[in-house]
Amino acid sequence: MTGFARTVLVFAWLVGGGLVSAACERAAEAPSAVGAGAQAAEPIPLPEKAGSLRFAVIGDSGRGTTEQYQLAQQMVIQRERFSFDFVLMLGDNIYDSWTPEDYAAKFERPYKALLDDGVTFYAARGNHDGREQWLYPGFNTGGNRYFTFTRTEGLLKPLGGNSVQFFAIDTVDLDSMQLQWLREQLEKSNAEWKITFFHHPVYTSGRYGLSSILRRRTLESIFVEGGVDVALSGHEHLYERFLPQQGVHYFTSGAAGAVRVGDLKPTNRTAAGFDADLTFMLVEISGDTMYFQSVSRLGVIVDSGSLERRQRK
Repeated sequence: MTGFARTVLVFAWLVGGGLVSAACERAAEAPSAVGAGAQAAEPIPLPEKAGSLRFAVIGDSGRGTTEQYQLAQQMVIQRERFSFDFVLMLGDNIYDSWTPEDYAAKFERPYKALLDDGVTFYAARGNHDGREQWLYPGFNTGGNRYFTFTRTEGLLKPLGGNSVQFFAIDTVDLDSMQLQWLREQLEKSNAEWKITFFHHPVYTSGRYGLSSILRRRTLESIFVEGGVDVALSGHEHLYERFLPQQGVHYFTSGAAGAVRVGDLKPTNRTAAGFDADLTFMLVEISGDTMYFQSVSRLGVIVDSGSLERRQRK
């Protein structure tokens, strides 16, 4: 089965933002594997291995809408089965105005249950983020537009195990100083895993395909030469996973606040995609393997799989 199969998504919401299924029908596109001869597959479970590193990924979330709150509630529900420790934010974290009330309505209140439970959020900058948003303490940027941090997975952490280094990139302003910083940080990193996260995609089958070429020309060679394993981006209000490009695995997950139904136009680079509802990602790293799921606002697993890290020389 190729392309996308027809299905019905049904939903309604309780007062206060609780998410429940309902008997009203809405025709939508559900994902299958993309590519010639591809077959839809059963979701691959997250193994929840002892000592593994677990996190979530959201992009383009900060609208303060009912839909954002519903997806945030689904994250809480999913965390009951998959206890992630932190969340990567892929930009457009607070849309269009940045008063204290905006931060409360578009971040602190929707994710209150996660924040209260000690989940840490790390935010990359998006084109709708303004007024030096990187100075907001809740986004854990260290006060910088671009930054890096490291976590460890394995049973012996923090004394042993594989290190996973994350690099937050500001694609709104890719100046020469930042690019030099990124080259140097990737070159000196001894981490077993190198993961970049940022806003504007390097590859996309959505509406920003032309502009993505510019970021590709700027960033792709740095990623390849620096040994990046995984690159996560938002900006497109959909989910898309790509076939590996020169050894790098690219994901777009920019539908945590809104979705553009019908924007996805799969290409020969597309491995899977979904543009029918809001989504976020769950990720687990154990040893040389990364497991992932993309989960819809209804809790449907719309894509899942695993990948292996690059072997360092």
